[in-house]
Amino acid sequence: MSYMIRSLMPSDEALLWEMLYHALYVPPGAKPLAKEIIYRPELARYIEGWQTDDIGFVAVLESSFIPIGAVWIRLFNSQNSGYGYINDETPELSIAVLPEYRNQGIGTQLITHLLNNTKNVYSAISLSVSLSNPALRLYQRLGFEVAAQLNDSLIMKKELI
Repeated sequence: MSYMIRSLMPSDEALLWEMLYHALYVPPGAKPLAKEIIYRPELARYIEGWQTDDIGFVAVLESSFIPIGAVWIRLFNSQNSGYGYINDETPELSIAVLPEYRNQGIGTQLITHLLNNTKNVYSAISLSVSLSNPALRLYQRLGFEVAAQLNDSLIMKKELI
């Protein structure tokens, strides 16, 4: 399977909503979440108001240009913070790879591509991950370190300088 990574564009907003749903961790054996959950304010903030200065990338199959994953960062503030909020200068990373394409290195490539393209823009990036999410190992491997623990979730941070 060959894929390429391209920048997210404002016209990709519908794709981002779909990817936001796939970014939500559902433990094995748990009932899938209702699609409407992404429109709750605490989740919708990851997509609503997407602007050209927000940074993100999408992995698409070379043969069909069908999107199979996406990674993006948004800068939040203390009045509109995300789950991985650290401060007003550290954007929060979101990532999703469609279930049938997981465990093939696509997430690693997406995050690496984003890190390489933001190291001259931000000094750090944060994220939130459930302690039981297998993606935790990916984030650790890529150099994210625990900044805080809230119940069964970690806020992780990667220094870019």
